[in-house]
This record gives sequence, structure tokens and C-alpha cells, in this order.
Amino acid sequence: MKSLLVILLSAIFVDNFVLSKFMGICPFLGVSKKLDSAAGMGVAVTFVMVCATLCTYPIYMFILVPMGLEYLKTIAFILIIALFVQLVEMILKKKVPSLYSALGVFLPLITTNCAVLGVTILNIDNSYNLIQSVVNSLGAGLGFTLALLIFSGVRSRVNAADVPETFKGVPATLIAASIVSVSFMGFSGMFG
Repeated sequence: MKSLLVILLSAIFVDNFVLSKFMGICPFLGVSKKLDSAAGMGVAVTFVMVCATLCTYPIYMFILVPMGLEYLKTIAFILIIALFVQLVEMILKKKVPSLYSALGVFLPLITTNCAVLGVTILNIDNSYNLIQSVVNSLGAGLGFTLALLIFSGVRSRVNAADVPETFKGVPATLIAASIVSVSFMGFSGMFG
């Protein structure tokens, strides 16, 4: 049980996909303007990460490895991720149309979000079993959500602040993102 807790906390804080591995930066910067859209994107990405892991792990272990087709894992994983993104998109469009419109183009871009693909590949590369892979994916999704929510708050403060004209907009956003990223470096070495 302890190893699962270490995997979960490590994925959230130490190996945060956005702030430590710098994966998923596009939705991180694009959706973090509003707290509602940041939370919605975080939940959607977490759902896709966990569901994709539940499907990619058995496909890799029981189909690709026995047939000697391990080199096809990236293509197979992207197809599975695209399937779940389409599912999320259909559900949000029908059940929560306001969130669907708020996420806009960033929702279908979950398919090409390297954090989602990265977690499925890293689960295989780290030799995690299915349970460990799911816990790692859940932690990665929660870490992604945490980063979005924290940065949404930081971004609203930066946008309200009186900054020099040169730094307004993207420069101030990137500087704030780097400071949030550096703050997460304090967790390194805590777990594992």
C-alpha cells in the first residue's frame, strides 16, 4: 500500500507533468484564464488519463508484446486516447454545454496532449503493473488539475496587477508560470 501512496503523491507533486516534466503546457496556458474552465479541463484530462491507462496497459501487455509489436505503442495509445477524448467531448456537449464552449479548441486537443500520452508510455517504461499504472495516471491527472487551479489563481492576480506595459500578457504569464514551476521543485526528493 505504501508504494501506491508514494506513486500517487510523487505523480502529483514531484513528477508533476506540467510543472516538472513540462508536458501539457498548451492547455495549461490556454485554459487557466478562468477557474471554471481550468477545473473542467483538469477533470477531463484526469478522466482520459485513467481510462486510457486502463485500456493501453492490457493492449500493450497482452497484444503488442506477445506479437513483438512494441514499437507500435505510440500509435495504438494515441488511437485509444482519441477514443476517450471523443467520449468526453460528446458527454460535455450534451450534459455541460457551457463548459464545452468554455474549453473550446482545447478539449479536442487533449488527444495530442503530450501529458496524456506521456503518462501511458511512462507507466510502461517504469515497469508499473496495472494497479500502479492506474494510480500513477490518477496522480498525474490530479497533479495536472492542481497545476491548472493554482496557476488560474496566480494568473488572475497577475492580470489584476499593475505591471509594466512590456510585461503585460504573455511575458507576465510565462514569468508567473516559471515561478509556480520553481515552487514545485521544493517537493523533489520527498517521495521515492
